[in-house]
Parts: sequence; C-alpha cells; structure tokens
Amino acid sequence: MQEEIKVMDVRFNNVSMSEAVEFVFEDNKKGYICTPNPEMLLEARENNKFKKVLNQSLLNIPDGIGILWAASQIKNKASKIFAILNLPLLAIWPRKFKKVLKQRVTGTDLLQEICKKAATNNTKIFFLGAMHGTAEKAAQILEHRYPGLKIVGTHPGSPAPEERKEIVQIVNETDAEILFVAYGAPKQEIWISETLHKLKKIRIAIGIGGAFDFVAGNVKRAPKIMQKLGLEWLFRLIQQPSRILRIYNATIKFPIEVIKRLK
Repeated sequence: MQEEIKVMDVRFNNVSMSEAVEFVFEDNKKGYICTPNPEMLLEARENNKFKKVLNQSLLNIPDGIGILWAASQIKNKASKIFAILNLPLLAIWPRKFKKVLKQRVTGTDLLQEICKKAATNNTKIFFLGAMHGTAEKAAQILEHRYPGLKIVGTHPGSPAPEERKEIVQIVNETDAEILFVAYGAPKQEIWISETLHKLKKIRIAIGIGGAFDFVAGNVKRAPKIMQKLGLEWLFRLIQQPSRILRIYNATIKFPIEVIKRLK
C-alpha cells in the first residue's frame, strides 16, 4: 500500500479517490476502510478502543482538509509558529496541502464512486443504518444514476448489541459483498470491527456517517467550490447551527491539538 503518515497517532494512507476505489475491488481481501476526519481524531485521542479500530483498518483515507494540513505540518516538521501562519492558507490555497496526502476523500463521494464502479462488475452492495427509509431512498437514487448497480438490501438498524444477530442474518441472506454502515462515528467503525467476521460474503465494510442523508437529499451538500476550498463545514453550520460545537472541534480544537504536538 501507499506511503503512510500518522496524525494524532492515527495512520493515514496516501491515496487518491481513484486509488481507493481500485483498492476496494482488488481480490483476496476482507476488512474495513475508514475515512477519519478531525472530529474523529479528537474522539480517538480519548477513546483508545476507537483509536485501535482505526489503526487496524485496511485503509484510512482523510475526510477533511484539516487532515491534509496536519499531515503536511507533521511530515515537514514544521514549527508551531509556521503551522499557525499556514492555517489561513486552508481557505485560500488548499492545494498547498495536497503534497503529503494527495486528496480529501469524503464518505459521501467514496460511496458514490464505489457504486459507480460496482455497477460495471456485478458487485452486490448492502446499505445499513440511517433513519427509517433514508437508506432505501438513497439506494433508489443511486440505482437510477448508475444502471446495473445491485444494492441487494437496506436496513435501518442500530449498533445496539441486541440487534446484531438479526442484522447479521439479514445481511448474510443477501450475499452482499460490500457493506456501507451509517451509524456515525465511532459507533459504526467499532460495530464493523466487532461484526465483520460474522458477515460471510462481505469483503469490504465502510463507515460513511451521514452519506445516505446527502444522497437521499435530506441534507444539502455545499456547492462544489466550497467543497474544493475546504469550507463545507461553513455551509453545514449555516444550514444546521446546532452543529456549532462539532464545527468548533474540527476548525479550532483540532488545529490546536496538532500544533501542541509540534516542536
């Protein structure tokens, strides 16, 4: 696999979107893929079980321009002052930080690119999680968008231990090969790590947070220009002011934690 770098003790693989998709469809592998973002790294700092799960994944892909910025500072052994001066460039020159990790890859984009590829090679997919009806709606939209795509099952479910046996049975009955789980971090990653060995035909499982809501249209994504500039957080804050604490963690607390670890 590609070069790796650790950010706050969590490893990341230096892969582009296309390389990540190709990795998913390589034969002879079984495991899970994670897309850690700054908020997840802050959680992993306090949650050793979650950190271990992230570091045992087949692939960790950065979901957040802040991860690219952090990897750049760590790889280049930047000083605290230099890292602080670099922060404003995230909004005006995000390309500068794509030299250590190639690309920000969101769960929503990865979901769609994998479905696009799966439509061409008869791969069976299962959607698990989100509110009742959301995964089903997302599946219908993606099957229409990518003719030939086989989403062989959807189920809302939850990560509650008492539901695990039923969910395993439901997924196994479909012979699905790729599983997307939308329980939100860290529940989805921990659930996958504890359950994957019971899912007979699933080769790859991926936690994708709110991706089903985006695809289904329940939550509107930021315009492309804001995504490219790493300002999707601002768009979501305007849409959902209740996310202000989560935004603070990603845009203020996370950079502070990274800078504290620099010399």
